Amino acid sequence: MRIAVIDDLKSDRQLLISRLNKLLSDNSINGEIYEFEKGIDFINASKQTAFEVAFMDIYIDKENGIEISKLLREFDKECILIFTTTSSDYALEGFKVRAFDYLVKPYTTDELKIAFTDILNRLPSSDKYIEVKVIGGTQRIRLNEIIYAEHFKHCINIYKSDCATTVVRSTFAEFSKQLESDERFFMCNRGVILNFDYASDFDGTEFILNNGVRISVSRSLTKSAKSRFADFIFNKR
Repeated sequence: MRIAVIDDLKSDRQLLISRLNKLLSDNSINGEIYEFEKGIDFINASKQTAFEVAFMDIYIDKENGIEISKLLREFDKECILIFTTTSSDYALEGFKVRAFDYLVKPYTTDELKIAFTDILNRLPSSDKYIEVKVIGGTQRIRLNEIIYAEHFKHCINIYKSDCATTVVRSTFAEFSKQLESDERFFMCNRGVILNFDYASDFDGTEFILNNGVRISVSRSLTKSAKSRFADFIFNKR
């Protein structure tokens, strides 16, 4: 997730960045935060590489955050705009540039957390990761990279989209618990969990993956597998 913080006050930028870094860590999100003292510098950077989220101060030295946002909307309709300011006078103007939220300074950590949670609910889950124990230390693996994982000889083999396999020192229960809240993952049996994003079909007894691998489903879970997979496909469309 690429996040921009636009504010002419360095102390305000640093405070917000500190809070955002904690929220990214708490939610296991890979994020890059860029700070801008001038709105026009943010616009120029946005033209090179888009930002998913921008926290925009309205009262910027010699600039106006609303006007900067109008420039942004000329070429980027998707960036989630959060206005941060000392006054709510520009609420209507913020609506016109499709502002997602409005934080009035000094906003609390809880207010920022609520706004951040709303952002996560709107964005795809591609930047979420888990931390796993491997030989030599720990490793971060993005959830969208996992095709499936299986328990084998007291370890977990994670098969990834780059054709690599990561061997994790963990019980299957401990590993699968990290994925259970993500709707993409389904436990097919006591030793295998797969990512629906990489499944092309379910024939009633097995999932057929895009790479041709077939994963059997326990008889007691076939009904749930069919229902969950159908819901996933429907929601994805």
